Amino acid sequence: MGKLQSKLKHSTYKYSRPDGIIEERIQTKAFQEYSPAHVDTVSVVAALNSDLCVSGGKDKTVVAYNWRAGNVVKRFKGHEREITKIACVRKSDQFFSASRDKMVMMWDLEGSSQPRQQFSGHTMVVTGLAVSPDSSQLCTGSRDNSLLLWDVGTGQCAERVSVSRNLVTHLCWVPREPYILQTSEDKTIRLWDSRGLHVAHVFPVKQHIQTYCEVSEDGHRCISCSSGFGGEGCEATLWDLRQTRNRICEYKGHFQTVASCVFLPRALALMPVIATSSHDCKVKIWNQDTGGSPSLPSLPFHLVSGWIRTLDFPGCC
Repeated sequence: MGKLQSKLKHSTYKYSRPDGIIEERIQTKAFQEYSPAHVDTVSVVAALNSDLCVSGGKDKTVVAYNWRAGNVVKRFKGHEREITKIACVRKSDQFFSASRDKMVMMWDLEGSSQPRQQFSGHTMVVTGLAVSPDSSQLCTGSRDNSLLLWDVGTGQCAERVSVSRNLVTHLCWVPREPYILQTSEDKTIRLWDSRGLHVAHVFPVKQHIQTYCEVSEDGHRCISCSSGFGGEGCEATLWDLRQTRNRICEYKGHFQTVASCVFLPRALALMPVIATSSHDCKVKIWNQDTGGSPSLPSLPFHLVSGWIRTLDFPGCC
């Protein structure tokens, strides 16, 4: 995949919104575009290691991609419908993909382009994937209201549980712990104990659908984000995962559904930061510690409006 173009841009400016919030927009000096990795819309992407990412989309294909070199390393085909989730195994060349075909498949970058293992048990689209810290277990969630716990080695389902109206939107495993965090369309965030797959804790119900969640590397905090419109909802929430499990603060500033939220590596900033992306076409970077309190709107200290590198995928707006 070769470079198509490189443009130089550099500008910094601020503007005031009607609600009085001042936003700063910064455009980076350059961005590069590359030839497509997929032939249709890309649905999901995850980091396999520092050089490789894995993506999936409506073309039913999973692609391992070297973003530094700018080329496709390998393509994996096996799903019959759109890819919905990807989960990578830490310090490994293995990863999992979920699809609207109700299947989950395990792949090996160094192995065949055919799936190494297949997991079939859901009756609707699979919308959550989480791999245990020791890579021996896989938890999957679906719009069929169920969570399934799998033995990765045998491909057998070890536990199954269903909760009414629990339409799973995302799953992530707490580092070094037997717990799995889950967001749902019922506006609830649940913490599951994988030892028997039962609910260990339910966080206070939010006002809007919870779309995504992530846990910090130390396992002490988690963040979730919500749907919304016109600035109502559209926030990310930071939670304490330790004994109190309280809400720490909220990050408000988006005007449409917040689709994802992540903890950024500490090496990238002088303070702990998180990033949120929204249907309002903005990515915001927040100071995790001073983002605000639950009772007051918080302000982003930086608004990303330019790109360091762009991958051009046909079908994307």
